[in-house]
Amino acid sequence: MNEPSTAKNMMRRFMSDYGMIVGLLALCLYYSFATITTEYPEGDQAVRQVADKVLNMRRGDGVVIVVGRDDADKKGTAFVAGTVKALQAGGMTNIEQIVGQPADLRKAIDRVKDSGGKVSAIATTRWVSQWGLIEHLDNKFPEMGDITVVVPEGFTRSRFLQMENIRNVATSNVVIAIIAIGMTFVIITGGIDLSVGSLIAMSAMTAAYCVVEFAGARSAGAGAFTICMFAGILACALVGFLNGLMVTRFSIPPFVVTLAMMLVARGMAFIIGQGELKYQLPNSIVWLGQGADLLGIPNTLVLMVLLYAAAHIMMSRTVLGRYIYAVGGNAEAARLSGVPVKRVILFCYVMCGALAGLGGVIRMSILKSGSPRYGEMAELYIIAAVVVGGTSLSGGKGKIFGTLIGVLIISVIQNGMNLTDVESYTQKVVLGLVILGAVLLDSVRGGKGVQGLARLITAKRSETGSR
Repeated sequence: MNEPSTAKNMMRRFMSDYGMIVGLLALCLYYSFATITTEYPEGDQAVRQVADKVLNMRRGDGVVIVVGRDDADKKGTAFVAGTVKALQAGGMTNIEQIVGQPADLRKAIDRVKDSGGKVSAIATTRWVSQWGLIEHLDNKFPEMGDITVVVPEGFTRSRFLQMENIRNVATSNVVIAIIAIGMTFVIITGGIDLSVGSLIAMSAMTAAYCVVEFAGARSAGAGAFTICMFAGILACALVGFLNGLMVTRFSIPPFVVTLAMMLVARGMAFIIGQGELKYQLPNSIVWLGQGADLLGIPNTLVLMVLLYAAAHIMMSRTVLGRYIYAVGGNAEAARLSGVPVKRVILFCYVMCGALAGLGGVIRMSILKSGSPRYGEMAELYIIAAVVVGGTSLSGGKGKIFGTLIGVLIISVIQNGMNLTDVESYTQKVVLGLVILGAVLLDSVRGGKGVQGLARLITAKRSETGSR
């Protein structure tokens, strides 16, 4: 009798815990099909295909005109030169080459016609073959007979599933993903941190300033700029400590505290660099942000995986992790149970600040410079990733693994919209709707959302009144 009910509960629990994975897979499947296009080879591959086709035609003594577009990147010139060389190597001599516009091709055909010759083939690229002159050769030059247009063969593939694109999806939001770990801690305790975007800039500027002013700028050694990086992280951890102190000691709402610190940290980033970039950094500083030492996997991706593994173990296997959940579920009940509530909250804000500092250092390493404008609006994407990953804004509920899935969902959506040519402002609308949908889903399935927060406040008031 209870088996259907048990199965239903198991399914509900599975979807509650891992439903975002299904959503991620659905998005990947959608964009895998939505980005299927027919592409045409370029460069050496195009040259080989066209040359082989022409050599296999065996069309007698007719002239083969090799045509390339006169473009700024000289791809047309390279195509023509490579194709002519390949045809000559195959024993063909009756070749005319053109790099230019449709008018130049018309003149070449007229020259062959006036000399009593015949054009047997026009060898060109896909883009040139779309010229109106080439598409209507039979109408424009009926006396020349059948002229074969030889172009590279197209192939169908999904742009989303290309290895380079998958790598881009995995690495493009590494900074967001790392900071989202700390944001998950804070939101699970029932707080929020709006200062993390500004801390990215503050950390990058602090580290870059120390490298330029104290470590020898471009001649700085590995040890020196490593210390400078830690200085940037430490500065942000200190801001996180101040955030936590204001929340726990003076009972100021986290929204207000971190909003103020967001402005303070951004202002400090501008003050440190006097509003200018710091770019006099050593080449070796890009090791963290651009390097790939382990089987070609980017160092930033390895670091992100290690941090998520450590955070997952902490939240699921340690006393501190249980304390964080307890504080978010009911801070007063946790306090009465012996949980050091204030220290737990303070720890979460410090970790969030430190991870924001690490994100700033990574950004500096990727771009090999420090800028006071790094991280603008990043706090919204970070909070979005945490919420989409299933962490409740009312606290007490969330998973580190879910946050990682949330980051990947946002990354896939952004990447997919870029591949499908969705405008940037439309992307913001979509992201906002995704966040709203995640919050509504949390409210419906768990009663946590805004309604859950109201019930929690009522429960706390009742407990206080009964005592």
